[in-house]
Amino acid sequence: QVQLVESGGGLVQAGGSLRLSCAASGIIFRINTMGWYRQAPGKQRELVAAITSGGDTNDAGSVKGRFTISRDNAEKMVYLQMNSLNPEDTAVYYCTANILLPARPVAYDYWGQGTQVTVSS
Repeated sequence: QVQLVESGGGLVQAGGSLRLSCAASGIIFRINTMGWYRQAPGKQRELVAAITSGGDTNDAGSVKGRFTISRDNAEKMVYLQMNSLNPEDTAVYYCTANILLPARPVAYDYWGQGTQVTVSS
């Protein structure tokens, strides 16, 4: 059974930094794109950043220049380095990965349980 487990969330003051980590586990043939989404209270879930298996990245305009996504393919990990945090970044952050299981024809999206990030002003 595939699991994605996030860690690294917490409470930080405005201007501070946090680093989120997400570990994929289970019997996995291949991990394609991995990414981070966030959902603030009363708002829709939105893409923060994504990274392909080859290292190409895409991020939301609101975090450009402040957040950096990276991954370790060997360890099946994805990271989100968040700098210059502001209260508008407060949300539950979710890890996601498009994963192909052995002997399966199609890859599916899997989600972590989420980790809370709270930025105080």
